Amino acid sequence: MARVTPAADVAPGEREPLPLRASAPRLTGPVIMGQRWRDLVYLHWRVPPARVQPLLPRGVRADTFDGDAWVGLIPFRLLDAGVGRGAPVPYVGSFVECNVRTYSVDADGRRAVTFLSLDAERLAVVAAARAVFALPYMWASMSAERDGDVVTYASRRLAPGQRGAATRVAVRLGGPVDEADPLALFLTARFGLHTRIAGRLVHVPNSHEPWRLHHATLLDLDDGLVAAAGLPGLVERPPDSVLAAPGVTTRFGRPVVAREL
Repeated sequence: MARVTPAADVAPGEREPLPLRASAPRLTGPVIMGQRWRDLVYLHWRVPPARVQPLLPRGVRADTFDGDAWVGLIPFRLLDAGVGRGAPVPYVGSFVECNVRTYSVDADGRRAVTFLSLDAERLAVVAAARAVFALPYMWASMSAERDGDVVTYASRRLAPGQRGAATRVAVRLGGPVDEADPLALFLTARFGLHTRIAGRLVHVPNSHEPWRLHHATLLDLDDGLVAAAGLPGLVERPPDSVLAAPGVTTRFGRPVVAREL
């Protein structure tokens, strides 16, 4: 039976991870940003927790499923981003993005995404996200195509980081995923992110409708982004999970200082 971060893995004084849930908790503070995510592809690999722990922000630990940490390569189209509850920002607010991520838990038990890199094709977005949220955004030349049930993404990094780091991902969409699938829930039901801003660990919450996930078949993968994020050799084996989703509309709340481990 699958196990998700059991109590035995929790050090004395730490709160156990909060239960995973398909529906997002309600945002309690002001909305700082809204956006739509479309045509998401999720490729994930199992990795030993000790391998990802040095890549996480200080103050969190790797979240695990079946005793393993998980690393994802997730390309998608981000549309209609806007500040607060305001109108979407023309041009700058819509672009292709591809992130490399893993999953983390803070001392209060909040489960979140930790981004190891985020490649995006809007330089203004990259500069703002790096400056305001200290997120590892990279400027890249990117494309997205859909032909029937086949979705293809490509990206080549322009700056900063490892210039030229690239990826190409193609999948064929399949049938729906059982809503009770525990691994799919672990990999996608993440309503927040961890980062460090001005030397402090913060949790940035987000809220959106439940995912409508689909199985997918990997048709093509030629990736250098995962290695560039600090995990060389990982994508030399097939991913342990391949999923896709048509998308959601999401809102981000104000960052809150998180208690560190």
